[in-house]
Amino acid sequence: FSFLQERLRYMLVLLLLLHGTDSFYVPGVAPINFHHNDPVEIKAVKLTSSRTQLPYEYYSLPFCQPTKITYKAENLGEVLRGDRIVNTPFQVSMNVEKKCEVLCNFPNKPVTLTVEQSKLIAERIREDYYVHLIADNLPVATRLEFYSNREEEEKKKEKDVQFEHGYRLGFMDGNKFYLHNHLSFILYYHREDVEENREPTYRVVRFEVIPQSIKLEDLKADEKSMCTLPEATGSAPQEIDPSKENQLLFTYSVHWEESDIKWASRWDTYLTMSDVQIHWFSIINSVVVVFFLSGILSMIIIRTLRKDIANYNKEDDIEDTMEESGWKLVHGDVFRPPQYPMILSSLLGSGIQLFCMILIVIFVAMLGMLSPSSRGALMTTACFLFMFMGVFGGFFAGRLYRTLKGHRWKKGAFCTATLYPGVVFGICFVLNCFIWGKHSSGAVPFPTMVALLCMWFGISLPLVYLGYYFGFRKQPYDNPVRTNQIPRQIPEQRWYMNKFVGILMAGILPFGAMFIELFFIFSAIWENQFYYLFGFLFLVFIILVVSCSQISIVMVYFQLCAEDYRWWWRTFLVSGGSAFYVLIYAIFYFVNKLDIVEFIPSLLYFGYTALMVLSFWLLTGTIGFYAAYMFVRKIYAAVKID
Repeated sequence: FSFLQERLRYMLVLLLLLHGTDSFYVPGVAPINFHHNDPVEIKAVKLTSSRTQLPYEYYSLPFCQPTKITYKAENLGEVLRGDRIVNTPFQVSMNVEKKCEVLCNFPNKPVTLTVEQSKLIAERIREDYYVHLIADNLPVATRLEFYSNREEEEKKKEKDVQFEHGYRLGFMDGNKFYLHNHLSFILYYHREDVEENREPTYRVVRFEVIPQSIKLEDLKADEKSMCTLPEATGSAPQEIDPSKENQLLFTYSVHWEESDIKWASRWDTYLTMSDVQIHWFSIINSVVVVFFLSGILSMIIIRTLRKDIANYNKEDDIEDTMEESGWKLVHGDVFRPPQYPMILSSLLGSGIQLFCMILIVIFVAMLGMLSPSSRGALMTTACFLFMFMGVFGGFFAGRLYRTLKGHRWKKGAFCTATLYPGVVFGICFVLNCFIWGKHSSGAVPFPTMVALLCMWFGISLPLVYLGYYFGFRKQPYDNPVRTNQIPRQIPEQRWYMNKFVGILMAGILPFGAMFIELFFIFSAIWENQFYYLFGFLFLVFIILVVSCSQISIVMVYFQLCAEDYRWWWRTFLVSGGSAFYVLIYAIFYFVNKLDIVEFIPSLLYFGYTALMVLSFWLLTGTIGFYAAYMFVRKIYAAVKID
């Protein structure tokens, strides 16, 4: 049976390769088998810091270089993330131990850092940079052991182990800088079952590092590039003095250990870095609260509506109908087209595009096809999906524009294809100029930017036009009541019917449903954590859709009862109220969780936050608008109108 399973797996791999979807990763597929003494290549990804938010490529610092530097061909997502995967001179062989070896230069000739290089290293250490390496596509992790707040007796027995991504470049003690110049690699392998006469095969299942700072004099190196590590107590760390030249040796050691971890679950170590129990508890808590509130809202609305419709449909005395109040009064104006119908339909089209993209990405990721091991796959998929979802965005925008009595469909289609993407591209371009100025690998290279522009105008724009053309030609939405010639006068509104008050009231429920998840998403984006809880995220997305729809329906009902028929724009703005709370939360997160002090990192944070808030407002506003539109059409179809 297991043999059959293996065969099926390899067939699946072949099919995936034939279809060219190499960015998709199905967990447990395509492992690399190593024999004893096979080379295990160690590559560098980048340097990152949550204090500066600016990634740098590995060789931006004077590390030891191999004879030929080769960069890995990267997908769109990796380029946008600032990954620059490159080979390193570390010589690691499967299941071969190395006590201590000098990495570059001859042992009798240590590496000399110039004053400029020393200054740069000291600056990166002060900015708290981490170095990220990979072996067999597994990222390196530093083990952190600490005692938890358990009883005294248990403390002695058990330590809590957590892992941190990458390893620290160095550390500071007072005003002195120390560089981690010796790396002790600990690699874990899983021995695969093979037939008796065959050579055993191994798979890499974990990659840890213990970084150390050891002074040049304490690293006794011989002519064969071997070195001896000093006793832990007696060694002094390698200081980097930014005011003068520094001499040091880069060394490393390799230790192999056998592990019971299967290849398919080798990522579990990296993904269980945060407490999942708290996550479960928070999610269930928000689900219960939201469904409880949703249930109450639905009951109230349905009961009130039934009473309204029954009252309106009673054919009583003429005096009664004269004293009508509430939403039936505005039936002659409720479907009157709003101001700027083209911009409204364009924004809603972009909202539909975002909705389809997010739904598909979360669903596919939930099935495990976009796991963190396929670097950049999530971002690449999201970019391409947004382009291709232009058909649906264009179709819905075109049909709505026709319903709102619009005539210039070509201009409308162009507006839909360029309004939101244009704002996103503009903000990203400005931020990119600042990142370029810092020589960071996070800057999108010019060819990639041209490629993105070609995708926008070559794929997205024609697809939006296509969708818009068919949407505009289709029968407009059927409104159940006719619109009067003369607009009705709107009575003076109470203070709580103000737009801003509406935004504050409407945003609470959807934001409350998702704010726990927001913390994990922010940690993934700003603190270089892995985000993998797409099952949770899918659940939260469903709750968000339900709560946005309900709040929007309640708000439009109150508005129509107050005899204000200008609901089109207002519903779109008010339904996106939770985006305002996301902005407040982002500011809170910046102040309390991040240690960012410089201007450019702060600018990057708030620039990207503005994009997130804008996209979230479009998404929630669109969900709320369509829910309210369906609701308004339903209730006016249910009452008899003379």
